[in-house]
Amino acid sequence: MPCSVFSSRPMFTSLLFVAATVATPLCAQDVTGGATVEGITEYTLPNGLQVLLFPDASKPTTTVNITYFVGSRHEAYGETGMAHLLEHLVFKGTPNHPDIPQELTERGARPNGTTWFDRTNYFETFPATDENLEWALDLEADRMINSFISADDLASEMTVVRNEMEAGENSPFAILMQRTLSTAYLWHNYGNSTIGARSDVENVPIGRLQDFYRKYYQPDNSMLVVAGRFDEQRALELIVEKFGGIPRPDRTGANYIYQTYTREPTQDGERRVSLRRVGDTQFVMASHHVPPGSHEEFAAVSILSHALGNQPSGRLHKGLVETGKAARVGAFPFQLREAGPLLLFAEVRKDSSLDGAWNSMQEILADVVTNPITDEELERARQALLRTIELTFNNSERIALQLSEWAAMGDWRLFFIHRDRIKDVGLEQVRRAAALYLKPQNRTLGFFIPTDEPDRAEIPTAPDIVALVDDYAGGEEVAMGEVFDPSPANIESRTSRMTLPSGFKLALLPKDTRGETVFATFRVLFGTESSLMHKGDAGSLAAAMLMRGTKQRTRQEITDEFARLKAQVSIGGGVSSATGRIETTRENLPAVLRLVGEVMREPAFDSAEFEQLKQERLASLEAARSQPNALGSIAFSRHLAPWPKGHPRYTATIGEDIEGLQNATLEDAQAFYTDFYGAKRGHMAVVGDFEPDLVTEIVSDIFGDWQAPMASERVASVYRDISAERLSIETPDKAQAFFVAGMNLNLGDDHPDYPALVLANYMLGGGFLNSRLATRIRQKDGLSYGIGSRFTAHPTDGNGQFTTFAIYAPENVGPLEAAFKEEITRALEDGFTDEEVAAAKAGYLDSRGVSRAQDASLASMLSQHLYFNRTMDWDATVENRIADLTPSIIAQAMRRHIDVDKITVVVAGDFSQPVP
Repeated sequence: MPCSVFSSRPMFTSLLFVAATVATPLCAQDVTGGATVEGITEYTLPNGLQVLLFPDASKPTTTVNITYFVGSRHEAYGETGMAHLLEHLVFKGTPNHPDIPQELTERGARPNGTTWFDRTNYFETFPATDENLEWALDLEADRMINSFISADDLASEMTVVRNEMEAGENSPFAILMQRTLSTAYLWHNYGNSTIGARSDVENVPIGRLQDFYRKYYQPDNSMLVVAGRFDEQRALELIVEKFGGIPRPDRTGANYIYQTYTREPTQDGERRVSLRRVGDTQFVMASHHVPPGSHEEFAAVSILSHALGNQPSGRLHKGLVETGKAARVGAFPFQLREAGPLLLFAEVRKDSSLDGAWNSMQEILADVVTNPITDEELERARQALLRTIELTFNNSERIALQLSEWAAMGDWRLFFIHRDRIKDVGLEQVRRAAALYLKPQNRTLGFFIPTDEPDRAEIPTAPDIVALVDDYAGGEEVAMGEVFDPSPANIESRTSRMTLPSGFKLALLPKDTRGETVFATFRVLFGTESSLMHKGDAGSLAAAMLMRGTKQRTRQEITDEFARLKAQVSIGGGVSSATGRIETTRENLPAVLRLVGEVMREPAFDSAEFEQLKQERLASLEAARSQPNALGSIAFSRHLAPWPKGHPRYTATIGEDIEGLQNATLEDAQAFYTDFYGAKRGHMAVVGDFEPDLVTEIVSDIFGDWQAPMASERVASVYRDISAERLSIETPDKAQAFFVAGMNLNLGDDHPDYPALVLANYMLGGGFLNSRLATRIRQKDGLSYGIGSRFTAHPTDGNGQFTTFAIYAPENVGPLEAAFKEEITRALEDGFTDEEVAAAKAGYLDSRGVSRAQDASLASMLSQHLYFNRTMDWDATVENRIADLTPSIIAQAMRRHIDVDKITVVVAGDFSQPVP
């Protein structure tokens, strides 16, 4: 059984703490102050709990993240997957928190739990209030020691985890990575998949899982992070109140936590593993042992990985993709507590030579040793890696989660030390890393090659972390942002809008943000229903070519310039529109916008880039040919939206997409751009730290006079009354199946029943694991790892849809489908209780506030409102109507629009095998 509830925890009523910036609190026996680095301060409780506080007043949310230093690295024989299985069970409740998913949903939280080689973590981001913070800390303290971990929960959740396992089994890349790592590691647990062996997950005794929980889920083996908006003194008081009464465990005998001491022997010859399964593309993968993530040489390994695997500048891309030998390549190192792998891979189309791709990859890996990386490659990699680190640190929620990884490596300050090493790493260090670790003898892919003089790569151990981080102070703290109210009224009062001479619309919401970050979202729309007929392939390819070079810059030069400007930019689109998203800083926004303007208005349409794009897309389509989720989704869409072939809204089969792509020409894509692109129908929203007049001037220069030759008019979305069908699609040798069900609805989001259906869907298939469908199909029956529903309604066309989707084992198709129909029928017949509706309203409305607190989400919202001529008053009105809903109103609205007999069901999977 789990540890008993601690009914009494110390309460401190006076002289609790001095300000968080003071190194030693007044009550030294309660909390010990530790290091402070760039706004993050460390404390330690007497029971060993490590605490990090990271205040960020610019966020209207708070994130609580607790990390337990246990992962698949710590699992013994018969215990593989135990850390991950335990992660699932800890969501099943405690005596004081019996329905954790319900509580998380009621608070509007964005939660999750994750397991990796070195750690397990649980987190929740919620609206920043003292009440919510106290609740979150109480939840984490309670489930640290009082989680049920019951046999009944294990019985149902085991099948859910097995379903998650089957999802990985469907992916050739994922299973090949498992096989490669298990061959690369003879003894160390890094060779084991975190999800574990199927037999261990299915057969683990509940007593063994409870022992595992009691041993590792303790304050002296964990780190608590609180980040975002909160009062530091109050947070410390609450942490002592909630966690201080949990005693430090007795670490003698079987309860002693040993440092893992298994080390891989030095590899002295290449290894090979072959995997033969159903699939439509080929892969070659190579793994090399590299130092632990805390080692000084890991910065050089990171640079080397970028120089090899980056697209389009990487050597693998140039040597394999640009020559047509592979459709996609990549390289990434695992930054772990102990010596981990560096993985490199190439995806090769079925009709291409896998041996040819591997031979070229071998040549590239050998060449990077004899012809080391250049200054240009080093600086490109340095800029990209530092940009990612800086943008991560500018977001307190992201850094709260990232610190789990670094603490699991030995100390959270390694995040900053690694950043400093990236800044300082030189060519000689990278060249040394290539020569040491890219040796064939250190590679797993491999066949045996006899040799008289083995040339081995000795992998260093982790350094002395205590000495490494001692007295480390870090760099300058990031600029803080303002306290921002994400209510519709405040957002509306601070947003300005305008229409440029071309017709392009612009919304601006300037505000102070952490790290002076700024987000922008834009969209340009073009064509008419008739002019876009049979233009799908050309339109899609034209949008994809925008970021692949302009008349002034190559694709690589565009990538490098965005990296230099510390910007994350994505631009894409399809047959009727092109969209873009921007994340950067105040200082760089003007230059980023001008470069985006160059990308949008002066694309080069380079022939070599066009052929690479076609090969990438063909490989992706061919890989989807046997995937249940792709085939099921396409069949569902084609049935409920039967547009004629060639129509802009037509859903093509994979075969039709492949044929269209094979026949597409560069001239088609370029002609589409010339005829259709312009900004008469377009809109952009900018949110964050920027100068409005300057942004208006630049956006006017880009979009203000841009007119397209072709007329532009929105392609309407039409409601169709489609009869229900049950479609079954066979996908041989796929361990996981896909379920999708739904029906069209004759209403838009201006319909009186819209708010009621929004909340009904939230209770049916929304929230966090506590909806009707998730509670029945995942929590109770254990039939699906992922189950949910979606309700959409168009703002102008009176066309909506209710959809449910799930993944599951093929043998469970019957019980899954029956449970789905039973729950929909029960909701239609019985409706929802007062308690369900009250909790759903609170959770849904809080979650809306959390979404508006994210600047990227808010920019997208404001941009879409420009398209439909709406303001934030529309959001306030809908939310007020939701707040006024009653169970009776919701039930009546559902019965008017949803009919179980009209729901189409599509199942895709390998149903040929006998049911166990």
